[in-house]
Amino acid sequence: MDVGIILGDVPVSTSAQAHLSMLLRQVEAAQRAGVRYITMGQHFLYDGYRWLQPIPTLARLAAEVSPETKLVTTVILLPLYHPVVAAEELATLDVVSEGRLIVGVGLGYRQSEFVNLGVEFDQRVERFEEALELMTRLWTEPHVRHQGRHFEVDGDTHITTWQQPRPPLWVGADSAAGVRRAARLGDAWVIGPNKDPDNIGRLVDVFGAERTRLGLPAATHPIRRDVAFGPNPDNALAGFAARTAARYRGYATNERSGYGAVSLESLARHVVHGTVEDCVTAVRGLASQLPIGPLIVRPQWPGMTTAEVVSYLDQLGGLVDGLRGLEPTR
Repeated sequence: MDVGIILGDVPVSTSAQAHLSMLLRQVEAAQRAGVRYITMGQHFLYDGYRWLQPIPTLARLAAEVSPETKLVTTVILLPLYHPVVAAEELATLDVVSEGRLIVGVGLGYRQSEFVNLGVEFDQRVERFEEALELMTRLWTEPHVRHQGRHFEVDGDTHITTWQQPRPPLWVGADSAAGVRRAARLGDAWVIGPNKDPDNIGRLVDVFGAERTRLGLPAATHPIRRDVAFGPNPDNALAGFAARTAARYRGYATNERSGYGAVSLESLARHVVHGTVEDCVTAVRGLASQLPIGPLIVRPQWPGMTTAEVVSYLDQLGGLVDGLRGLEPTR
């Protein structure tokens, strides 16, 4: 099983220069640790924290990473885009990265982003579905004529993707309806970091049933898990809670339900924690039950120094080594 990282946000008080420096040092350390996926999420007008936008940032990083490293948008907030803009920018990223792009897309959950960009929040599902189907046509057809509920297009396409017929599509979802949508429109479901294993299994079954109904092949699903290292499980989990408490409260104020004051008991259900060997055993246990991979880990949280992030990534190299050659269940 391969391992990836997701590049997180920093407080807006961090200078742009310091932000870029930390990001580049983080990616350098991740490559040294054997990480093979560099992923980025997306937000707009995000209170208190800065997210660099993923498409230009990943284009910059394409020159910094090995040819084996995949670059992933996890996830682009697709309902906030016109599909022509999204299709052409992502196709360009696939070209400049020489076919290393994986396109991850999602609905979005912050109503304020939709308000600020003039998009009806209640229309995000239908905009998402129409946009994703149209993007696929824009990548694969020489001329596209489309008149839908939200978008009208009539023109020759001029940017084809490096990968043919298109880059892989990962779709983020939290509900059974969303997972069925992922099965129908994408290639894999992006499993969020706070999903309990039992719930993951139920939704993987939903995905598989929908793929079977449509006559589509089975999938292996990228999984986001927070991983905390320490001399023992209790120490590792306590350290993680201390590092993330302020950020979890920040999520709660930015319209992310289920965050805020999080107990150690609840963290223990979805944070992989303990010694490197403990973490290898835990991930191998998940992979023995579920069709998962790659494992995507967040190494940096607001307040951590660059040296602390690099030290964490050096430890992550032990997990990478321990998962090498691991095949998920089917």
